[in-house]
Amino acid sequence: MSRNKAVVTTGKPHTDESYAIVARAVKFDWSNVPLQYIPGEWYATHFWNVMHLVLPEGERAMADVFASALPFIDDPRLHEEVVGFVGQEATHASSHESFRDYLVTHGVDIEPILRRIRFAVGVVFGDHGLTGRAGKAWLNERLGIYAAAEHFTAVVGEWLLDNTEFDRLGVDPTMLDLLRWHGAEELEHRNVAFDAFQYVDGGGFRRARTAVAASAGLALLWFSTAVYLYKNSVATPRSSKGRLRRRIQMPWPLAFARASRKQLIPGLSFLFVQLALYIRPGFHPSKMGDIDKAVQYLAKSPAALATQP
Repeated sequence: MSRNKAVVTTGKPHTDESYAIVARAVKFDWSNVPLQYIPGEWYATHFWNVMHLVLPEGERAMADVFASALPFIDDPRLHEEVVGFVGQEATHASSHESFRDYLVTHGVDIEPILRRIRFAVGVVFGDHGLTGRAGKAWLNERLGIYAAAEHFTAVVGEWLLDNTEFDRLGVDPTMLDLLRWHGAEELEHRNVAFDAFQYVDGGGFRRARTAVAASAGLALLWFSTAVYLYKNSVATPRSSKGRLRRRIQMPWPLAFARASRKQLIPGLSFLFVQLALYIRPGFHPSKMGDIDKAVQYLAKSPAALATQP
């Protein structure tokens, strides 16, 4: 994968090295994945299941917003990166969406969650039919929100790549590959959404305001969805009468604290630390994380290798 210099012509040059961003074909087979793919950990399993429910709609909407910004991006290198970013986000959406049928067949009612997400993405963050100056201002606002959201997905992606506890515990390899493949691509394109927002708008106040909105929205949606799944999912095997047997579970705040302490999910402080870093003057995603570790994983991802001739 080649490295090139991306030059932004707005007076705010982007001098960090960047990779060619391309959408990769991947293939996942869920047939042998257990419902509790993190052994002995229901809450942690459902915490990561949020990705399969929230991200498809969110990433398609994000792709649409950044595609709408392309006419305002004259820099050839950044334009190329945004095109690749849009392609990767669409692939992420379809890959996670394929796991939804698996959850449904295992007795998880996901429709209430999907209705909530469709409302947030399609109604709250839709284009509202705005045109002219109002349409451009709303586009800038959505670019800021999604750029901040991409910062969080990138740092979570690096967290997934670095987490050795998953390997020690024996997380299902197919699901672990999905999480790490997605995390690696988020880390790989970590600069693109931020650079596009900076190019099209770049306002410091808008960046801080939209970061607060994005972090609050993500936290609310993520935690509420994880709690819903944790409280309402069911577990196999079936009872002698063929009914799915519900689990006895500890209260979700205790389950969250337990999973966080065991390094199976990021802790609550993770969100506040990353928000503080993002809104700090002079912040740029290239100052955080290591793209090389993402590229190294993507070169060996079983799902990516499965599609190669």
